[in-house]
Amino acid sequence: MSSLLAHELEERFVRYARIDTTSDPTSSSSPSTERQYDLLRLLVEELTAIGAQEVRLTDYGAVLATIPATVQAEVPTIAFLAHVDTAPAFSGAGVKPIVHRNYDGSAIRFPDDPQLVLSPQDCPYLASKVGDDIITASGTTLLGADDKAGVAIIMAAARRLLEHPSIPHGPIRICFTPDEEIGRGVHANLPQDLQADVAYTLDGAHLGEIVYETFSADAATVKVVGVSIHPGWATGKLVNALHLAATIIATLPKATLTPETTAGRQGFILVHDLHGNAAGATLQFALRDFELDGLQAHGQLLQQICAAVQATEPRARISCTITPQYRNMRYWLENDMRPVELAREACRQIGVEPFSVPVRGGTDGSRLTEMGVPTPNLFTGMQEIHGPLEWISLQDMVRATELCVKLAELWADAGTVAPTDQAARGSQRELTSPMDWTG
Repeated sequence: MSSLLAHELEERFVRYARIDTTSDPTSSSSPSTERQYDLLRLLVEELTAIGAQEVRLTDYGAVLATIPATVQAEVPTIAFLAHVDTAPAFSGAGVKPIVHRNYDGSAIRFPDDPQLVLSPQDCPYLASKVGDDIITASGTTLLGADDKAGVAIIMAAARRLLEHPSIPHGPIRICFTPDEEIGRGVHANLPQDLQADVAYTLDGAHLGEIVYETFSADAATVKVVGVSIHPGWATGKLVNALHLAATIIATLPKATLTPETTAGRQGFILVHDLHGNAAGATLQFALRDFELDGLQAHGQLLQQICAAVQATEPRARISCTITPQYRNMRYWLENDMRPVELAREACRQIGVEPFSVPVRGGTDGSRLTEMGVPTPNLFTGMQEIHGPLEWISLQDMVRATELCVKLAELWADAGTVAPTDQAARGSQRELTSPMDWTG
């Protein structure tokens, strides 16, 4: 199966990667960009062509489909999900995938940027992939393995299950979402529309990685309103909003609380956008931590800094609004680890040793788990995501596809899924009340 499967995965992934699906955090539409429909509509056509049932594109931009059960017993419905959008942090337009066959362990260079180097010395995981087929972009764009690798894997697994009804499995739901990269992948209607007892996102990294612990995340928007006046008459009157915004950024403890200076279970505060002028400026922050008290502390620190800067210039107006985004899926999955344990067993049965580490990020599964559908995250092989060094091993994608098929079989023997813990539902409401501070 592996050689034919590898050929299919390569063809699918390269084709999907060439489609620009960059999402846009400034857009209020769903999907946030019209270009995501180019892939979403293609997936509707391809799912229909391979024989999936109940294929539809929702009004909020998610593709849904069903693979009918091949067993008569009433067993849990599982779902596999991936997102079609790519991160707006780096260009996803004009992607030119390159397949480096039978990787020899040397540094990989990029034709469109000869100064760019993907080195196994800097990336130990790459050093372990000698002999694999490595796919990169050409040097001036991201690759889009996050998460078109997941899309290709799910499509390949779906085709195999549909073509081999002798494989025992219960009902399987397929879902492709937009806008995961901007935190809007899980629409309020998705859990009901998905109609699954348990789900898995294909949005992970290293071979064997089964994720059940992610960051909890809040977004913070800081608005600074200064006093605008012609600079020729500004003496004693101008209050420059950009200067105050810069002071807020400079006051953050950069040595201990930014993504580039933290690791492991440490959280961070990331300023990822600043725009405006002397009259007014807006700053966007990402607050991240594995524990809620740490997340709350990050928000309080940012609010305190805004208050302190406000105190230095009473003529200005500074506001800080903190909005919940997603929560650590561990809070719910630790109440019932069967979805994780079955994924680990499926790994072992395909000859891959599973492991779990806390992931310094979030997935659509973080929100789905919080909303009542337990959704661990599975490996795809994607590496160095959101930048021009992004790469993936085709052989890792093969193993991820095999994992999906094996999981479908194991859930057919797993029995019924317990109802979602009501205490967890209650805590979800408590965790998502927005916090506002205005100075």
